[in-house]
Order: sequence, then C-alpha cells, then structure tokens
Amino acid sequence: MIRHRVLLALALCLVTHTAAAQPVSVTDDRGQTITLAQPAQRVIALAPNLTELVFAAGGGSKLVGAIRFSDYPAAARALPLVGDAFALNLERIAQLRPDLVLVWQTGLGERQLDQLRALKLPIYRSEIRRVEDIASTLRRLGTLLGTQASADAAAATLLQRWSVLQARYAGRAPVRVFHQLWHQPLMTINGEHLISQAIAACGGVNAFASLPALTPIISWEAAAQSNPQIVASAAVDRTNAPQGRWGELTQVDAVKYQRYAMLPPDLLDRMGPRFVDGAQLLCEAIDKARRE
Repeated sequence: MIRHRVLLALALCLVTHTAAAQPVSVTDDRGQTITLAQPAQRVIALAPNLTELVFAAGGGSKLVGAIRFSDYPAAARALPLVGDAFALNLERIAQLRPDLVLVWQTGLGERQLDQLRALKLPIYRSEIRRVEDIASTLRRLGTLLGTQASADAAAATLLQRWSVLQARYAGRAPVRVFHQLWHQPLMTINGEHLISQAIAACGGVNAFASLPALTPIISWEAAAQSNPQIVASAAVDRTNAPQGRWGELTQVDAVKYQRYAMLPPDLLDRMGPRFVDGAQLLCEAIDKARRE
C-alpha cells in the first residue's frame, strides 16, 4: 500500500511538471505574439502598474526585477530595481536573466525598446485604454505565468466591481470635469484615455474628450473657456488645490466654488487592479459637486 502511494505521488508530480513545462502563447497589445517554451519563471516589470498586475495575477513570486516607484503591494518594494521610465540599467537586466520582460508601450521610449530587443529577451508590450483591458491583461499574464486560475479570479472581481460602480452612478446629471495630468505645461486627457472612462462612469463629461492626442497640452485660456465644474488631479497631499494658475481663473466654476478632486496618484493614474478604487473616489467628488 505504501509503495502504491509513493508511485502515485511520483506520477502526479510528473504530470504536474509536464503540464507546467508546456509552451504558452499570448498576443500583446501591439498585436505581437509572445510564445514561451514554458510559463515564465523570472519576470521583470518595467512599469509600476505591471508590477501590480503580476502580483494580482498570482505571479508575484516570479518577479526578479522592477522599475522605480513599483511600491505596491509591499513585497514589490524588496525587488531589485532596474532603472526608471527615463533610463534602464541594461546590464542589471541581463544579470537577472529574465525569461519575460513586461513593458508599458507608451511609457518607454523606442530607444529603450531597441536596447531591450538587442538583449534577445521575450517582451510583452502593454497599452491599457479601458477597464476591460486591465482584466484581459490579467488573464494574459495568467497564461504567461502559469497562474491562470488566480488571474481569471482577479479579472472577474475587477469587472464585477466596475459593473457595480457604473450602475451606481448611471443616469445622474452630467458634470463638466477637467482632469489635470500636469501643470507645466498644462496637460489633460482625451476621450480615449483610461481615466476618461472613469469620468464617464461617474456621470462626468471630459472637457477635452474630443482632442486627438491621448494626453494633449492646452493653454490656460482654453481650460478657462471650458469652464469645468470640478478639477481633478493626482496629489500626494490631497488637501491642496491643483497646481498651476487655477487660483487666477476666478470666473471658472470649479475655482469659484473650490471644487477640486485631489486623488491618490497610485490609484486612478496607475492603470492597475486598484483603478476602480480611484474611480470610486472620483465619483464621490463629482457627486458632491453635482449636489452643490
């Protein structure tokens, strides 16, 4: 009986090992197919949101390197750093021997991408524009990491929470919203940006949704003419008003009535699993402006 159990355990281990060693393949957001001989075991994430997504997909133990500001969850802070959005430590990346590198397509320059390609590393390129893209990224990471069950569960939870938020604020009176990415120069978002989807879900109207650029630079005069009823911006100190010349634009409704939504920078702006948390805070601020 004991010998039978030992043989059965060895057989199960062999089956598990064989399944884990099967090739895996996905298509990234650039339409490129990434095929690995087996699920990735050594992963480097070159964007904070991608680090979060790997953890959420159940593959945190497979991360061997990350980029600066990858600070969530807490375990991410212990990962070796391989640079930032402006400069990568290619020597360090090569030393870590990754079998998969995750990059943010529009957050990394073509020169840096060329340098990574020269290392002959499998590269998955991410470009998230919709909440549904966060969920699909989780699922694809689950395939690449061999953690499909965890990734599918995380994706389902995200979409369910998003559906609940949309239903909660559906049909409410529209509120004009200006979302400020930066103040020197003044930079906002168009309707294709992920944050614009959150604004719409909250019953807000993105003041510059129709512009062609994803993150357009506009003049302060144009911002004033759009007369937003609330100005939203990411800020570590959530008690202050948005940076820039808003204090001078006293004819703008948001300034006149001090309607500002100062949001944690690692939620709405990070394009990761906690996006819905940031969207909820934005909805609450928009709803307050609506009531006033």
